[in-house]
Amino acid sequence: MSGVRVLVGTHKGAFVLTADGKREKWDVSGPHFAGWDIYHLKGSPVDPNRIYASQTSGWFGQVIQRSDDGGKSWQPVDNKFQYDGVPGTHQWYDGTAHPWEFKRVWHLEPSLTDPDTVYAGVEDAALFKSTDGGKSWSELSGLRGHGTGPQWQPGAGGMCLHTIILDPADPERIYIAISAAGAFRSDDAGQSWKPINRGLHSQYIPNPTAEVGHCVHHVAMHPSRPGVLFMQKHWDVMRSDDAGDNWREVSGNLPTDFGFAIDVHAHEPETLYVVPIKSDSEHYPPEGKLRVYRSRSGGDEWEPLSKGLPQENCYVNVLRDAMAVDRLEDCGVYFGTTGGQVYASTNGGDEWAPIVRDLPAVLSVEVQTLA
Repeated sequence: MSGVRVLVGTHKGAFVLTADGKREKWDVSGPHFAGWDIYHLKGSPVDPNRIYASQTSGWFGQVIQRSDDGGKSWQPVDNKFQYDGVPGTHQWYDGTAHPWEFKRVWHLEPSLTDPDTVYAGVEDAALFKSTDGGKSWSELSGLRGHGTGPQWQPGAGGMCLHTIILDPADPERIYIAISAAGAFRSDDAGQSWKPINRGLHSQYIPNPTAEVGHCVHHVAMHPSRPGVLFMQKHWDVMRSDDAGDNWREVSGNLPTDFGFAIDVHAHEPETLYVVPIKSDSEHYPPEGKLRVYRSRSGGDEWEPLSKGLPQENCYVNVLRDAMAVDRLEDCGVYFGTTGGQVYASTNGGDEWAPIVRDLPAVLSVEVQTLA
C-alpha cells in the first residue's frame, strides 16, 4: 500500500512521521539528534530509504547525517565540513592557505536520478555538491565567484542559500535563491550563473530594481513545467514563465504579500499555496488567524483555507522550508509552525488537522511519497 513519510526538522531535533495512503494514523519517530538544530531533512526521490539531514550546533559546528533505512538509524557521513576544534566554526578547506568559514547548511537537495548525489546550500551563500552520499564535498565555486558577489548582503536570517531546484527536463539546469541576493540560474551544471531577478522590485534597497540584492524567501516549481517558477519574496508573490528571465507580481487579493513558504500542488501546476504573515516586523498571521491561501489560477486570485486551523490568538510563523506536498492521488499538503505544530490536509487544503503538536519550533517540512 502507498504511504507518506513526513520529515520534520526542528530547533531541538528531527522527527519522522509515517502513515499509509489513508493518512489517518501517524507513527511518530524522534527526536533524532535531540537538542540540535536540524535545519533541513530531505529524502532521495529515487531511493525511499535514503534521507539526508543538516545537523547544526553553534558549539560543535556542522554535521551531515544520512539514513539508509528511512530514518530508523543515522550515521554522520561528511568528512569535509570540518569542525577544527574552535567552538562555533565550520571550516571549508578549499586548497588555499586559509580555510573559508561558513555558519550552517540551510538546504539539502538530493539528485533526481542518483541517491548518492546531493547538493548543499550554506550560509554565507555558497553551493556544494557530493557524489558519494555526503562523504566528501566540492564547492561549485562559480556561484561564490560571481561578479555581483560584493553586492550580496545578509537578510535578517543571514546570507543563506536556502533554495535549490533541479530541472527534471535538463540535468544541466539548476536554480538557487539567496537571502538577500536574489535568484540565480545555471545552465551548465553549476559552473557559471546568471542572476534572474528582472521584474523584482524591492523598496528597501538603494536601487529597487537592481540586478541583485533582493530578499527572495523561497522559490517553487512544478516538475511538469520546469520553465514556470513561483516566488515568495520578502514582499510580493511573483511568477516567471520563462525560467526566471522575467517576473511579474501575482499577489492579487492576498491579505498581505509578505511570507516565507510557497509550494505547488502535485498534480495541478496552476494551484499554489502560501501562508501570509502580517509583516516583516510582525512574524505572525494577520489578525491572529492561521490561514493558508490557495490560488487555482497560478496567482492573482487567492482563497483562504482555514477549516481545522486556529482562528484566534494564533501567533506562530511558517518558515521558508516548512511546507511540502505529497504525490498521492489526492494530493496532501503539509506545513509546520514555530509553535511546534505540523498540519496536514489530505484534500488539497480544503480541511486541515494536526499530525503532531508541541514539537520544538519547526524549521523544515519535507515529504517522501512511498510506493
